[in-house]
Amino acid sequence: MADPEPPEAPRHPHVMEAHGTTRQDDWYWLRDRDDPDVIAHLEAENAYTDAVMAPTADLQKALFEGIRSRVRETDAGAPARSGGWWYYSRTVQGMQYPIMCRRPDPAGRLGGAQVTADARAGTPGDEVTMLDENSLAGGDYLAVGVFDVSPDHSLLAYSTDFDGSEMYTLHFRDLATLTDLQDTIEGVYYGSAWATDRRSFFYVRPDDAMRPWQVWCHRLGTPSAEDRLVYQEDDERFFVDVQLSRSHQRIVIASASKTTSEVHWLDAAHPSGPPRIVMARQSGVEYDAEHDGDGWLILTNGPGPDGGPVTNFELRRIDEDGATRTIVAHRPDVKLEHVDAFAGFIAVGERSGRDGLERLRIIGRDATQHVVEQPETAYSLLGGQNPDWDQPAYRFGYTSLVTPRTSVDYYVAERRREEIWSQVVPGYDPARFRTERVWATAPDGVRVPISVVARRDLELDGSSPGLLYGYGAYEACMDPYFSIAAINLVERGLVYAIAHIRGGGELGRPWYEQGRMEHKTNTFTDFVAAAEALIAGKWVDGARLAARGGSAGGLLMGAVVNLRPDLWRAVVAEVPFVDVVTTMSDTSLPLTVTEWEEWGDPLHDPAAFARMVAYSPYDNVVAHDRYPAIYATAGLNDPRVGFWEPAKWVARMRSVGAGGPERPVLLRTELGAGHGGPSGRYDTWRDEARVQAFILAQTGLA
Repeated sequence: MADPEPPEAPRHPHVMEAHGTTRQDDWYWLRDRDDPDVIAHLEAENAYTDAVMAPTADLQKALFEGIRSRVRETDAGAPARSGGWWYYSRTVQGMQYPIMCRRPDPAGRLGGAQVTADARAGTPGDEVTMLDENSLAGGDYLAVGVFDVSPDHSLLAYSTDFDGSEMYTLHFRDLATLTDLQDTIEGVYYGSAWATDRRSFFYVRPDDAMRPWQVWCHRLGTPSAEDRLVYQEDDERFFVDVQLSRSHQRIVIASASKTTSEVHWLDAAHPSGPPRIVMARQSGVEYDAEHDGDGWLILTNGPGPDGGPVTNFELRRIDEDGATRTIVAHRPDVKLEHVDAFAGFIAVGERSGRDGLERLRIIGRDATQHVVEQPETAYSLLGGQNPDWDQPAYRFGYTSLVTPRTSVDYYVAERRREEIWSQVVPGYDPARFRTERVWATAPDGVRVPISVVARRDLELDGSSPGLLYGYGAYEACMDPYFSIAAINLVERGLVYAIAHIRGGGELGRPWYEQGRMEHKTNTFTDFVAAAEALIAGKWVDGARLAARGGSAGGLLMGAVVNLRPDLWRAVVAEVPFVDVVTTMSDTSLPLTVTEWEEWGDPLHDPAAFARMVAYSPYDNVVAHDRYPAIYATAGLNDPRVGFWEPAKWVARMRSVGAGGPERPVLLRTELGAGHGGPSGRYDTWRDEARVQAFILAQTGLA
């Protein structure tokens, strides 16, 4: 049987001129989703991908079952207590989506571990189903954005998206009768806040470019046309969010760009007045404001009393009379990441700039401080639900590459930790696996950390296939957390590694600054150095190494394919941001203007244009005889990375000779979804199994 032939996208030259430079894009036409030829081409690409992947059908089924067998399909999530109720989610075997529940406990007799055990055993007492997402899903896609219970626990606000566009419809449910009110609001975004007057609800609207820019107030029982505009952010670099403070005293409106932020607030009991400001914005100064009952805790990089730099942030308090004092001073080797205020204590998340490990610092109202000890030397801390102002314990999540996720309640007064929920992974034995932190040396001499997990019985002789994952943007931390999907590959003999490259935030704010704007190429060379370190350390076989990244990590994939095409046997680029200059020059697209502070402004700045053209994956595809196999994905309704970017990239790659039976170049587009791909858990597992089959086939483990 003849090998499948890839579809050929016709060339329609489109010339773009900027700053004295002319670029020709032969596949610019693929951005028009209303063109039937574009949809036909995407469908042809999907058919080609399916044909190429057809020989792996049995492997895909085995990989899907491998993931499924490690999941307790009928299960319950970690419960959180608030206002006399325990809130949690459940999943049921065969159902795609979670069921959102609560259970009354007015006397406080139930513990979190007991609620977990009862829910998992199917004996949850007088459980109430607040929202069954399975009953909402009418088609192939569902996302719930807002999910917000009112302070008096009588109402639920929730929003739905049925196509992945991230444009939601807002609904309100009476939790006594479990029926929806007539109030419905179209065209909302993430972010919400209930006032404590029981009738006012705050929500966010995006503009035509999908930038969240307005906060509105809806009064229950009134037409949405009568809703009140509370705040509007006209600076296109800024995104807006709204939430109710944990103290239930303030409606907090945050507006932030990539480098500057500003916070306004309203009285939650009397929310009809104009927003008041916490601190006026200053260019380059970021801050988060956490209401602590009678003042504000400010986590900021703004100049300290001596005017010196506060690169890694410090924690200050502003009293109601405006007096300011420092709670945790700036430290050049420790980044402060978040703060949570409670009636009896303050919890501060911080990260070491030496090893990238997260720490949890507890500060008592008497100003005493201590760091919560963790049981392993390498781990990740995850967020937890902490809804109540006067709770005695702080909830956080704990995991590592070999330790399944656990939810921990840390009782502050007793300095005692209690595990109230742990991820059940049938058949998994952590003793079979090993994890290590290894280091690479970048071309400029900087040491780059890598987290690695492998089977314990695997010999470090340089014969094993490997998969290196990377992201490296927006100060996001790709911490080493437990992943059933990763274990599904590792137990088959693949070495899985995460490169903690610059552009992320793993080693503090300087780590991010060294991988953005004019320093962006450090992200790419760090990733190459990480791959070379794994090969030199005999963790992996250099001829059997795959790479994977998505979105901004997809930019990374495209860049390292151009930089070192010979280094990778296969590359998975999910919803990749590969047409950097064209996208960042188009202000009609979502995210463009605010992203200028991450990448640069090629539209107005010739220097930014020049450096971005020099690394943009789409602009730097050239003929090469050693291109790796490529698996690219896209979402037709993706508001973050246009579906045409991977489509154009794949077409250009094939035009210079990439692809073929041994190292195909594939594109799969979700025609009814967005940036995150399929929404249902079984569909997500099938999608992951397809990607894993591609990786295993290319690295010799099929």
